[in-house]
Amino acid sequence: LNGTFTYPATAQTDNQLRTLNRLGLLNPAINETNIFGYAHLSALTNLSASSEERARSYLDANCAQCHRPGGTGPTVDARYDTPLGSQNIINAILSRGDLGYDNARVLVPKDLYRSVLWDRMNTVNSPVKMPPLARNIVDAGAVQVMSDWINSLDGTPALLPPVITPNGGTFVASINVLLQHPDTNAALYFTLDNSLPTTNSFLYGGPLGLTSNTTITVKAFESGYNSSVAVNAIYIIRPQIFFTGSGSFTNQQFVLSLSGLAGKTYVLQATTNLVDWTSISTNVAGSDLFNLTDSDAAGMPYRFYRAVEQP
Repeated sequence: LNGTFTYPATAQTDNQLRTLNRLGLLNPAINETNIFGYAHLSALTNLSASSEERARSYLDANCAQCHRPGGTGPTVDARYDTPLGSQNIINAILSRGDLGYDNARVLVPKDLYRSVLWDRMNTVNSPVKMPPLARNIVDAGAVQVMSDWINSLDGTPALLPPVITPNGGTFVASINVLLQHPDTNAALYFTLDNSLPTTNSFLYGGPLGLTSNTTITVKAFESGYNSSVAVNAIYIIRPQIFFTGSGSFTNQQFVLSLSGLAGKTYVLQATTNLVDWTSISTNVAGSDLFNLTDSDAAGMPYRFYRAVEQP
């Protein structure tokens, strides 16, 4: 309230505390000469205030109702009138662990990606997002101010996270994976056992050819910087589905032997023109080798087949 406001009924602009005081709504009344010495929050858009002032004001307005002594929010005291050094924000260890991040803290100077406070503002995914209720979009202005504050703090800058392409997924037979970083001087080290990479891990030198299920975890390292946060991607490599033989008639049924994935459901489809396909049988593969049958094949001069794996 310690700021100016234009009142619609009168079109008058005045400090809100002075207006309330003159209306007799403050008891005891305040000395109006002291108003501009009172502490007050600063709007995100108030560029005359520092990024720290705006960021801490935002935390008070949006987080302090839970993040305070006796509140439901652990670790942080987000109240503006608590001195910064007592708010348990900068380099503070999270009371509920690192939430799966690589050595994360509440806020790490010059390291956005290890700053859980920034990360949880910058998502709408539950239950990670903060505040956890009544927010369905990212407040881009607030995220930018928080970024500016984090990057203005004293500390060693951290490298940006590497980029993994493709970033995980399911592939047939094999996949080539690229590890990249915007800083061409950064060295990329990776592991294949879910552990955090160090400079003693595998050094990336070119595309990684994967032929089996693999989890890649990678970090960037460079002299003069803190290492990047670790990123990972999970790859499921499944065998190709293919016919293991030319097929044969058994009891007036055409039988095809296939190689696929045990436990998966496959639909055998047939066509005579390679345009119109008809599903003719379904099979749950009991093993990696299984049979699909066509009981109508005996009456056909020719027929083409395909096997369609179900999700």
